Amino acid sequence: MRQIALLYNPQKAEACSVRNDVTEQLERAGIGVIDVSVAHDTDIIASNSQVKTAELAIVLGGDGTLLGVARQLAPYHIPLLGINVGHLGFLTESEPSQLEPAIRRIVDGDYHLENRLMLEAFVYRDLKEVAKFTALNDAGIGKGSFARMVTLDVYVDDVYVDTYTGDGVIISTPTGSTAYSLSCGGPIVSPHLQVMLVTPVCPHTLFSRPCVIDSSSVVRLTVHARHRDVALAVDGQEGIWLQEGDEVLIRQAPYDATLVRWPDREFFDVLRNKLHNDPSSAM
Repeated sequence: MRQIALLYNPQKAEACSVRNDVTEQLERAGIGVIDVSVAHDTDIIASNSQVKTAELAIVLGGDGTLLGVARQLAPYHIPLLGINVGHLGFLTESEPSQLEPAIRRIVDGDYHLENRLMLEAFVYRDLKEVAKFTALNDAGIGKGSFARMVTLDVYVDDVYVDTYTGDGVIISTPTGSTAYSLSCGGPIVSPHLQVMLVTPVCPHTLFSRPCVIDSSSVVRLTVHARHRDVALAVDGQEGIWLQEGDEVLIRQAPYDATLVRWPDREFFDVLRNKLHNDPSSAM
């Protein structure tokens, strides 16, 4: 019997409502449903280990919910289909208004799978690893709201690139190129490319510009700040406070996130519609 995991954000009333419709349509098609409520700190596999056996996972929520789920399920190579019950829904593939045709496509196998590069970030303090994270969008080092500027030495494959003084630096994936990096002047990158972006945040110089590097590269950043209001943030959801002299190592993760995509939905169509806030972007 086919099984599909259904993950929903219980804090979103619409997600709970759509959950019932999805369950009904899948069961009517003879597909078993593995139901999991996903809060901010939910360990998905611990909540229901059957998720690992699902052919794919339907995620009801916004981009934030999908990012959190991706970080947990990517190591198990479980494809994710996002149904947007959030705001922008850039990473999601369907809207609640298009639920019936979306479920029909899943039942019929009318979709393809798209691998998205992920990052892993390590924090070293006094030569000891003190934290490790994974990211689908980005890993950013930055100052707090009212702190003074932070200075970061940036190396790529142990070759010195530059010292950035400003609000911080973002290391992002092609998926994350349309997120925080974009708002800081970074380029838009096609999601299938195997690259990473290094984007300075409000650099205090005329000459600091974003750059694109190969995904096989390793980025190392050394923190210089006399204040303690500096942190590493991963996908804008997890992180750790940093100290003077801390080193952050960022590289490609050993696995990708896998997203379910409709064959007739093009990246640049989605980009244009979503970033123009075009209501016709629902597909």
